[in-house]
Amino acid sequence: MVRRTLSTRLAALLATALVIPAGASLAAPAAAPGVGSPGIGDPYYPTYGNGGYDVRHYGIDVVYRPGTDKLIGHTRIRGTAAQPLRRFDLDLALRASAVKVNGAPARFTQTPHELVVTPRTPLTQGQALNVDVRYAGLPAKQKVNGSSPWIRTGDGAAALGEPEIAAWWFPSNDHPRDKATFDVRVTVPRGVEALGNGALVSRTWHRSHQTWHWRMAEPMATYLAFFVAGQFDITRGRSSGGIPVLNAVAANGGREAARAKADLARTPEIIDWEARQWGDYPFDQMGGVAPAADFGFALENQTRPVYSRLFWSGGRNVYVVVHELAHQWYGDSVSVKNWRDIWLNEGFASFTEWLWSEKHGQTSAADLLDLYYRSYPGSDSFWKLKIGNPGKGNEFDGAVYDRGAMTLQALRNRIGDPAFFEVMRTWAADHAGGNGSIPQFTALAERVSGQELTRFFRVWLYTARKPGRTAANGLPPARSARATVDLSSWKKLQQARSLLLGAEHAGH
Repeated sequence: MVRRTLSTRLAALLATALVIPAGASLAAPAAAPGVGSPGIGDPYYPTYGNGGYDVRHYGIDVVYRPGTDKLIGHTRIRGTAAQPLRRFDLDLALRASAVKVNGAPARFTQTPHELVVTPRTPLTQGQALNVDVRYAGLPAKQKVNGSSPWIRTGDGAAALGEPEIAAWWFPSNDHPRDKATFDVRVTVPRGVEALGNGALVSRTWHRSHQTWHWRMAEPMATYLAFFVAGQFDITRGRSSGGIPVLNAVAANGGREAARAKADLARTPEIIDWEARQWGDYPFDQMGGVAPAADFGFALENQTRPVYSRLFWSGGRNVYVVVHELAHQWYGDSVSVKNWRDIWLNEGFASFTEWLWSEKHGQTSAADLLDLYYRSYPGSDSFWKLKIGNPGKGNEFDGAVYDRGAMTLQALRNRIGDPAFFEVMRTWAADHAGGNGSIPQFTALAERVSGQELTRFFRVWLYTARKPGRTAANGLPPARSARATVDLSSWKKLQQARSLLLGAEHAGH
């Protein structure tokens, strides 16, 4: 994810500037024998996700009426009980009207965020778990802990957010640890487009409405599932490797939409370049969506990121596309084990922007590390956040992005290019379709490089102060002569990065 807000610290820098260049274990401890826990065990968000079962597939059917924001849903969940279950939870903010478990009506109660289900017949460990839920409501009116990620637009809506959005339009085990495949059918008024993840399987017209059927065949975290309804111009094509490309840009988006269309058209080119850096593209579809809405962030929805038009308010902006597509490897294919591991997503995507700059004749990643290091004095609050464990609510602080990218370039300096790129590619390959944690990544870096890196990662990820300029920290001596770069290119990189400041979640 990237936000559009530009750091005032970096704005001042620009004004005065130097111009220089498949899933882990899912069963959390049960609250009581036979009761799936109300959370999957994330230390930041104990009630996110659920314990006791593993979802394999979601079949989601929703009818959405843009004029009233009314959503009527029927979701079929297919999975397996990971323990004996006489009761279990699903994450759902809308009101359920009927629940069946393995074909039989089940009793249920609801809290603002949890649907608590009691099957007619208790489940045994390893037994198939098939849950049908009917529900409805006004998503924008549903708030949990005072907030809602649901976005209404001038011509529709966007089910879009991180770390939470699923509960506002379908019941789920809402945590990245429990990935599943998806079939999503969205019924909207005739003449309204409904975009989603993966392949467009079918588009069915009725007298006054139409149904769009999207299929995500590879495992996906629930927060990455999305739909956007509105008026769009849709373009299709294929990458050089034959992968289908589908982009959708707001039909009434004005100059911003024209710029977005031009940058999103570069998606196959960017994917090809990123595949040369990080390994084969992990999915069988690609594209992007740019609604006519100013929601202020972009999100790496699997196969098809969604972008606020604000990213193109000042001109062309390829860097935001580079960032979100890098997440297809780091964040989507390899998802966090817990939300405290977010550096593995945002630091990696931000570093990919730095590498794009370097490989396309702009500022080198080494010069960017040097600039950032010199631009933040040791007393700056930037250094206070421990990005390896930023704390609940701080997952999208600007330091996670900037210090995150700095950490990777420092690691590259420390262990050298051959080992660094082997680490990054091995991480993406070994954890494809699953999850990873920071300790697993640091262990991989030590194994591949043959170096003891405990102190290096402690300094960069877990210490609330500025690292010393030493070779051990991956920081070479200060440059006596500075390389130059066009200031406009540097500004575009910063605007594209759009740091999330203020430590707030999307929609909060």
